Amino acid sequence: MPYYYSYNSGGILLVLVCAVFAMWASANVNSTFQKYSKQNSIRRITGAQAAQRVLSANGVYGVRIDRVSGNLTDHFDPKTNVIRLSDSVYHSTSTAAIGVACHEAGHAVQYAVGYGPIKLRAAIIPVTNFGTKIAWPLMLVGVLLSSMSYAFYNLVYVGIACFSLSLIFQLITLPVEFNASNRALAAIEDGQLLTDDELVGAKKTLRAAALTYVAAAATSLAQLLRLISIYGRRRRD
Repeated sequence: MPYYYSYNSGGILLVLVCAVFAMWASANVNSTFQKYSKQNSIRRITGAQAAQRVLSANGVYGVRIDRVSGNLTDHFDPKTNVIRLSDSVYHSTSTAAIGVACHEAGHAVQYAVGYGPIKLRAAIIPVTNFGTKIAWPLMLVGVLLSSMSYAFYNLVYVGIACFSLSLIFQLITLPVEFNASNRALAAIEDGQLLTDDELVGAKKTLRAAALTYVAAAATSLAQLLRLISIYGRRRRD
């Protein structure tokens, strides 16, 4: 029993550390974006123009670039083939805005060239969404009904398996995001959208954004390990 509580406390600590990391990463990306939003490019290229240049340089046409409200709400919608840039990116000439805009254009290029990980991520989204919705109810029902028949405890493991889909999604997301950033930075350099000094701001902005995905994957892994340690130990006990 003492071993169980020690192991359980370690699991809680791991989850808390990952949660703090995730909060720090979120705050860091906001502060980094704000910092380099004040650094305007000497070529005065806007985020929307930069995204269009990335598309054109990669031979990708027919992708619309729209403005969307909010802060850091930038994304590429493959269903409508539209890049949506936030108010702080669309018209901005800052190095941060150009980095973010080119990153989203990188996602559009990924779809256009059939980049494997992004196609896989898109394919598992419906399964992942369904799995994460039913994971906790399955575990709860499994625990409650196990008093009637221990066979019902298998529902707990089904629930954990469903929860693990979120981790799989996060792990697939990592190469997708890193690749989009690499495409963005390569396009910025090749197209000379920013000077070498300005490129530093775009790199730091994208690096900060990437850490949020690393933090999300770490948090999902910590939660999964904790669930396995709790319910796996209960069954053995």
